Amino acid sequence: MQPMRLPNKVVFITDADGGSGRALMRRLAAEGAALLLNSPSNGRAVEAELEQVRQSGVRARVVSVDLCRSAEVVPMLERAAGELGPVDVLVHNNNLVVPISVETGEEDVFLQVMNANAKSAYVCAKAVGEQMAAAGRPGKIVFVSSIHAEKPTGSSFAYSASKGAVKMLAREASIVLGRRGISVNTIELGPVEGDDEVFRSDISKLYDSYRYKVPSAVLGTHDDLAELVLFLASDEARYLNGADIRMDGGFLMHYLDFKMKLPQQSEEGVR
Repeated sequence: MQPMRLPNKVVFITDADGGSGRALMRRLAAEGAALLLNSPSNGRAVEAELEQVRQSGVRARVVSVDLCRSAEVVPMLERAAGELGPVDVLVHNNNLVVPISVETGEEDVFLQVMNANAKSAYVCAKAVGEQMAAAGRPGKIVFVSSIHAEKPTGSSFAYSASKGAVKMLAREASIVLGRRGISVNTIELGPVEGDDEVFRSDISKLYDSYRYKVPSAVLGTHDDLAELVLFLASDEARYLNGADIRMDGGFLMHYLDFKMKLPQQSEEGVR
């Protein structure tokens, strides 16, 4: 039996309620991590996962705080440290997408997306970084970002801007926090099931037949994401800092539709 990879590590997941959060809960708990879970639903959306991890003996604390307010995040981390211990791993996986155009978009929508995805990343990294430094032991920060830090969505410029901001936040933080033994890395996640609806666009065909623009014609999953987060959170990634890891199956390498790996239409049809 292989030893657990995160024994007694405290992992703070900033959005437990979404698909990525649930996958992260299951995978990291299986490797011995204690979980600090920010849940906008106050745990209701993840009741099944909570029951599963707690039955396995994993310690899990659910909180519901505004991650854009240091006045809420800092005291929450202090209280959680009294129960679980200080945070060893921060996984920031906030991922709000709201359609908005540069031409007609409203400022409040832009700020909503920037706050949810980018400001929260800064507030959490600052607060957790201070706690990690005070604890005097190595720490890990993993930002779950998006390929749209690199490529426009055609549907939500604010989303792309927020993920681009996280990309540079991670690079800056890797220099400063790296001196305290805290590694900061970013995962630029590519398309998963349902993203054709999430990024539906009137001006871009990027997500038309999008699964076949992945060279293998197989979409990634949040379980795939959780495996990479686990690696970055573990001691195996000790020499990775300031890295942007694109996890998209090669989606952004696609550029010719007629070369897509389409399913066979018929024996006589185009293959």
